[in-house]
Amino acid sequence: MTHPELSKQKDQVLETGRLNRYVARAGVCSRRNADGLIESGQVRVNGKVVHEYWYNVKKGDQVTVKGKEISPRQFLYILLNKPMNTITTVKDQRGRKTVLDLIEIDGGTSGLFPVGRLDRNTTGALILTSDGSLGHRLMHPSFQVPKQYRVCTKAPVRKNHLDQLQRGIILEDGPAVCDRAVYVQSENLYEIGIELHEGRNRQIRRMLAALDHEVVALERVSYAGLTTRSLRRGKWRELTEKEIRKLYRMVGQFNQPPNNLK
Repeated sequence: MTHPELSKQKDQVLETGRLNRYVARAGVCSRRNADGLIESGQVRVNGKVVHEYWYNVKKGDQVTVKGKEISPRQFLYILLNKPMNTITTVKDQRGRKTVLDLIEIDGGTSGLFPVGRLDRNTTGALILTSDGSLGHRLMHPSFQVPKQYRVCTKAPVRKNHLDQLQRGIILEDGPAVCDRAVYVQSENLYEIGIELHEGRNRQIRRMLAALDHEVVALERVSYAGLTTRSLRRGKWRELTEKEIRKLYRMVGQFNQPPNNLK
């Protein structure tokens, strides 16, 4: 149980600070994108437009973005074992079930967004967070965040195809390369493991299609080292403090722990 005084101090930290951090902590966007909102005059403090991202928000100030009042909250960090027939988005215009529909948490899911995308019929590890800065860094290919997949194909995959996946495949949006492509079990040519750090739309399916292979099942078994090994399909859990700190180190934020961690 958290000591009352520590909780009080934590709440005060969440209620004050630089305006761009305040906007980001409210789950509106990343801190970098918050700078753009502020500079373009879309953020008001106590009814007055503020253009300076370094403006210091004081306790009791009313902050609005595009006319909607916001307030910071402790960041959420969630690992979901995504089931089939769910859309990886915050809201679907066609009314289909989204990954956020699977999350029930005190205070609601406002500000929570999926880190990257999984196709509707791709299952497995999906991170969701309201920490915009961390989320966008995890998605950026420059940080080389590893993602591992188990792929089942309709026809056997030959060794030369595994080699070609690692050398690179030319797709309509440019060359695509797998960091690793191996058999999950040497005697089973219908199931392969793939590791990559890119996250292009339907990348694995398109790479295999270029080799005349049809994917019949695709599961992301690991994202940034996080696995769904003890998490049933459709279920989720909050990340541990140790896991969150590991993600921060992975994207080069060694001295910037999340604001709700000690």
